[in-house]
Parts: sequence; structure tokens; C-alpha cells
Amino acid sequence: MSMSPSLSAPQLHGSCLCGAVTYQVAGPFNMMVHCHCSMCRKHHGAAFATFVGAPLMGFKWLSGEDQIVSYVSSEKGRRDHCRHCGSVTPTLLKEMDLALVPAGNLEGDPGIRPQGHVFVGSKASWYAITDDLPQHEEFPPEFGVGGVERPVVEPREGVVLGSCLCNSITYEITGKPLRSANCHCSRCRRARSAAHASNLFYKLEDFRFTRQDAAIGDYRVPGAKYFGVSWCTKCGAAVPRVSKERNAVVVPAGALDTDPGLQPAMHIHVGNKACWFEITDTIPQFETAPPV
Repeated sequence: MSMSPSLSAPQLHGSCLCGAVTYQVAGPFNMMVHCHCSMCRKHHGAAFATFVGAPLMGFKWLSGEDQIVSYVSSEKGRRDHCRHCGSVTPTLLKEMDLALVPAGNLEGDPGIRPQGHVFVGSKASWYAITDDLPQHEEFPPEFGVGGVERPVVEPREGVVLGSCLCNSITYEITGKPLRSANCHCSRCRRARSAAHASNLFYKLEDFRFTRQDAAIGDYRVPGAKYFGVSWCTKCGAAVPRVSKERNAVVVPAGALDTDPGLQPAMHIHVGNKACWFEITDTIPQFETAPPV
């Protein structure tokens, strides 16, 4: 994987979903990778997380630094999120002189494109990599670090299991999903801090929480009829959002521990897709919402 910086050096703004946390970051951006590790998938609730790296001197918090909650996810790292909306926020690695920024929260073109996939050995079973970018089982050798051992959840017949990153919140789902989709709208990209959201929709009666040892945060975008997100307030990981008015539960597929038995059926709102992400699979695409 090439670690050379992009040719252009733009200055971009980024923010969480609710706008409480804002920042600016200047290039040259020196890396852009898709990470498929289970911790990233749970934290973002997405099929994978995409990060861009830039020199620390080019990063500046504009607002809300004091609104960030940090969770120590391992001896090697931490996970940060906005306390109001759950969006993943940048991580500043002083020892590496690196600002690691979730690309889904940036406005504009970073002038760099994904250089590869890391931790494909932990890839979600329901997600297929269809591009020709380099793939690495864990970190590529030039990173000089390894992965973190994570527990494996044994599947159960007829039940789909999921949990947050710290395992304070667990749940199970029976029955088949009503709908599944990869959504590329700007709200989903900012909410999941990723290239797109991958959501499954189930009947409320087919879902139940089996453990709630931490509070669940909930945020609905002002003026939105339905759009909202839920997360574990301890670790920041995406969790299912119960929508009683729709008698349904929106489940972030990246947070699942076992295979739901299907892949996303469509890409929606591709007219609003991130400029740095290319759709290379054959799943049907819709410019906006799919036909009812």
C-alpha cells in the first residue's frame, strides 16, 4: 500500500451529524484506507470504516472538543464520539504526528482516493469486496503493528445476534428483514462516519434487547420525519434504533455479531455519494430513494 501523500493539499471542514463537533484539516493527506476490523464495524455500524491521515499541524478543532467522549477500546487505542449524536470523531496520534479522520464526515474532496483494504480477515460475512484495491489480512507490514484479538460470538439457529463494542448492549433478532440497503445520503455518511450506511429493517416484534448495562443515546435530525441514530453512550458504538411510529427497528449491519443471511439489496441516494468512493458491485442503484 502506497503511503505517499496526495498531489493536492486541500483544506477541508468536517463535522459530526448534529454539528456540535467541527474541525478543519489541511493536506497533504498521506493515506486513505478502508478498515474492516470488527471494532471499526461496530463503532461505525457500517460495512467498513474509511480513514484519511494528515499531519497534525494541519488539524484544528473549531468547536465541540469538550463534547467528545472517549472509550479505551484496547491497550493500543481508543474510540471517540460526539456525546450528542454518536458520530465518530477524529483521533489525534501525537506519537505518529498523525490526524486520523473519518472520511465520511468531511465536506468536499480530500484529493486522495482509497489505497487499500485492511483487516479483511475480519470482514463482515455479508459484505463482498469487488474493487481491485490491495487487501491485507491485518495492517500492512509498513504499519509495524498488529491487530487486537477479539472474542467470536457463536451463531444460534434462527437468531441474528448483535452487540456494541463494549458489550454493554446486546440484542437478538428473529424473522426476516423487511428491507436492506446501502445508503449514501450525506446524513447517513455523517451519522456512520463512513462511505455509506448499511441498514437492515426488521419488524419491532422480531427484535429484543438482551442486555442494557449502559444508556442508549438517541438523536433525531431536526425537521427529519424519521431519520435518527442510536448508540451506546459508553463506547460510542452504533446500536439498533427502535421506531415505534413505524413499528420497525433500524439495525446497523456493521454491529452484528452473526451473519444476517443476506447482503444489502440496493444502493440508495447514490446521487449524493461521496466523491472519493466508487461503487464497483452489481447491486441495483437508485439516485434517491427506491420506488415503493
